[in-house]
Amino acid sequence: MKDGRASAVVGHKMAMQTASLDQQSGSRDRLSPFQSAAVIAALVFAAALFGILTRPVGFLAAVWPANAVLLGMFVRRPDLQIGPGYVGATAAFLATDLLTGGTILNTVLLTTANMVGVVTGHALFLRLPGAHRRLQQPHSVLYLFVISTLAAAMAGFVGMIANQVMFDKGAVAGWAFWFATELVNYLIILPIILSAPALSKIDFVAVLRGNRHQDTLRQRLTFFLPALGLAFSALLALIVGGPGAVAFPIPALLWCALSYPPWVTSILTLFYSLWILLLISSEHEIPLVNAHSQSTVLSIRLGVALVATGPLMVASVMAARNDLVRRLKRLAAHDPLTGVLNRRAFQETAGETLSEQANQGSPVTVMMLDIDRFKNINDTYGHATGDLVLTVFANIVRTSLRDDDVIGRLGGEEFGVLLPYCTKTDGRNIAERIRKMVAATAITIPNGGDLSATVSIGISSSEGSLSDLNLLLSRADAALYSAKRAGRNRVE
Repeated sequence: MKDGRASAVVGHKMAMQTASLDQQSGSRDRLSPFQSAAVIAALVFAAALFGILTRPVGFLAAVWPANAVLLGMFVRRPDLQIGPGYVGATAAFLATDLLTGGTILNTVLLTTANMVGVVTGHALFLRLPGAHRRLQQPHSVLYLFVISTLAAAMAGFVGMIANQVMFDKGAVAGWAFWFATELVNYLIILPIILSAPALSKIDFVAVLRGNRHQDTLRQRLTFFLPALGLAFSALLALIVGGPGAVAFPIPALLWCALSYPPWVTSILTLFYSLWILLLISSEHEIPLVNAHSQSTVLSIRLGVALVATGPLMVASVMAARNDLVRRLKRLAAHDPLTGVLNRRAFQETAGETLSEQANQGSPVTVMMLDIDRFKNINDTYGHATGDLVLTVFANIVRTSLRDDDVIGRLGGEEFGVLLPYCTKTDGRNIAERIRKMVAATAITIPNGGDLSATVSIGISSSEGSLSDLNLLLSRADAALYSAKRAGRNRVE
């Protein structure tokens, strides 16, 4: 119970500090009302103009990205001020349609339908946890599909009126056509915005690789095979033709979903969807399908919307699975209290590193570290305080090391460190620095007051000819006990 209360106290303090920093950062980064309106207006204007350019005569736009872009921005960017953002979006919708020859009545109807769908989707997305809004959970795409369906349905009710006024067609047909058009646009564009990494943190190579390292040219070429397969299947569909050709790329899309993270998969799915939508809206004869009737276009757009959800759901499930595997591997290899490698993982990692150093003839140093009189700390202050001392000590050691250095908890209060490319003199300097930092650190314990601890360190070195980790650890352990016998708080 003491351990749990102490951990809760420390965790609560860290959570409060993190929340405070997040609030301060959010406050600093929040856009002004004018900036929010200007950013949204510019994006919506550009997206709406693109959509209008894809509008066949007598139909809605083949691709209308403006609504999905607007909704995605509101979901992903909490720094945007909603009221001014909606004002900027409305102004952009009106301006775009009027500047491209729309009548006032038609422009108002179209803008109203656009805004009704976005407001509905935004209100529903706000009810989801952040992980689902970022498409990071297995059911995230299902929620995306439901919200997109409801948003498209609400927009369709305004579209019923617009369809009668603009095209002199029935209300039911107007609702269905508007619904299908909105649904496919949401499902092919929203995932890219929702799953994208922060723009300031995008490492495109890492994103494409899914944070995996491809060491050889063959592995790198193999990694791009799913995307090449998608391009080939699209080309094959054009050559073969016929209604069934629109489904040719589906196996390649699923292959992409199994190979790439959700953001990359959503981009490839968008390319496939745009390829179909632009082909059916083309005025030229196409080999895939005769899309001159509104019912055929409606059917194809619904089909594209449904096809798009498959790869996205597979990619989302795979991302959640990969994240779980990474966490399980970390739990299996790391000490849960201090976060450093456990004994088995340390011996494996340090052993591999030592073998590489021996092959290169590079110097290496091993350290054994033991917190002095740790049993007295546990007996006097309790195990919760002992755990806190271990955590603080591990952080001090970790921050004193280089990225290539290997640290592990070997048991109890004993830690091991392997320093590649490190001579005996440099190793002793690092050990002395750690010893002084530990002795100078005042640890605030959960029950109040401060506690100081010291550490004894034993080191052993090799100039590159030795690849036996156990021998180096044994020598460092003997030096550690010499430090203990000499009075502790020493490096030997």
